[in-house]
Amino acid sequence: MLAPLAPGRAADRRRPSIDARRRRLAVLVAIAIAAGATLLVTAFGGGDPPAANLMAPASASRLLPVGPPALQPIASLATPSLGALVVDLPVNHARLTAIGFYGASDGALGLTPIGTQANQGLLKRLFHAIVGGGSGSQPWYLLQGGDGPSTSALEVGAAPGTNVYSPVSGTIVGIGKLILDGQAYGERIDIQPTDTPSVVVSVSNLIADPSLVVGGTVTDLKSRLGVVEDLSKVETQALARYTNDAGNHVLIEIHPAATLGIR
Repeated sequence: MLAPLAPGRAADRRRPSIDARRRRLAVLVAIAIAAGATLLVTAFGGGDPPAANLMAPASASRLLPVGPPALQPIASLATPSLGALVVDLPVNHARLTAIGFYGASDGALGLTPIGTQANQGLLKRLFHAIVGGGSGSQPWYLLQGGDGPSTSALEVGAAPGTNVYSPVSGTIVGIGKLILDGQAYGERIDIQPTDTPSVVVSVSNLIADPSLVVGGTVTDLKSRLGVVEDLSKVETQALARYTNDAGNHVLIEIHPAATLGIR
């Protein structure tokens, strides 16, 4: 005949099972905390989603000849004191690799990108999905760099040698060398827009067309400014993260005309 269990023996038998449940619960809580922390770090600002979620960049090696770009606005400027201006894509879309914005450090004005930010954070994507906005046909990327307005420098990616056309109509008020680490690489062309003479549009990182002269006029999307310069050997280009090449590009900035001594 079996001896009866001593008081407390049944509770001892149940304790291992209760302890195991507690350990599993602690593991689940730790996983949830880690996931929540990761979400908070990546949800805001220009945090990059996984590469699989980004649109595939256009090839930079297409060699078929192409003409001037079709009309495609990629950024705008609207200020009460300086007026409004639209910047058009300066290269043929077949040659475009990616579009990026970052904060210039030289007093350039903040631009409003036209299109969809392809590397926006998770919460921004959820917000736009619920309330709308943040949509457009052309993807663009927010890049790191500079200490000015986060969209004051506009990079239009294209392979070296790609024809570059004027993104606005106006008068050439300056043609100068682009200096990097004391060396001259290509030119910077300053254009005073016809309809917004209170600002100057600077287009750089290109080899200027020799026919251009200060005082000459250019027409939006029709006047050839030059070709994209290859700067891959002299600087690390942030746009390369979103292209399948070295990230060469045309750089566009807009400054108040008064800051450049232009009236």
